[in-house]
Amino acid sequence: MEAQSDGLIAGSDGVLRCAWGSSDELYRHYHDREWGRPVASDQRLFEKICLEGFQSGLSWLTILRKRENFREAFAGFDFERIASFTEKDVERLLQNAGIIRHRGKIESTINNARRARELADEAGSLAAWFWKFEPEAHQRPKLIDRATLMTMPKTETSTLISKELKKRGWSFVGPTTVYAFMQAMGLVNDHLEGCVCRREVEEERERFKRPG
Repeated sequence: MEAQSDGLIAGSDGVLRCAWGSSDELYRHYHDREWGRPVASDQRLFEKICLEGFQSGLSWLTILRKRENFREAFAGFDFERIASFTEKDVERLLQNAGIIRHRGKIESTINNARRARELADEAGSLAAWFWKFEPEAHQRPKLIDRATLMTMPKTETSTLISKELKKRGWSFVGPTTVYAFMQAMGLVNDHLEGCVCRREVEEERERFKRPG
């Protein structure tokens, strides 16, 4: 691979990607097929915000490698099912070497499942609630390059969403965690200018029917 000064890397296939998206084959697939593509599934949205919480202090690659284990352990991230988990389930999960065995993050996921159920009842769906915060074009930088993204680990919107979630009793949902969630779930398109996925993701966002 040959690194580019603008934060892009030409992979072994000769294609320019965001630099992080070429560091590992699993990352490449995630970068090319998932990251930034708009999501309307409550289950996937809940999974992502929970896994972002688990990632705190770790690399996203660590979480990706364990994602199927997390899905199996947490009932496919069906928040209706997780909401009924008990202390016995917490102890079971703490014995599961396939996930991140952090009591606080496990308990947070169960708590957030209960809060997600309430939020879905309030808004009609998790997707409808999250997507109402999608930034308008004038709120976004005109150029998405590495230098720009380095200045925005969080944004006014991610800070607002974080405050609203915390007000409703969610945990492990700080502004930086929420912005990473927004980037991954397609509420914003932060593929760098010149990345093979940027135009494709933007076109997908244009076709996307916003929930609610």
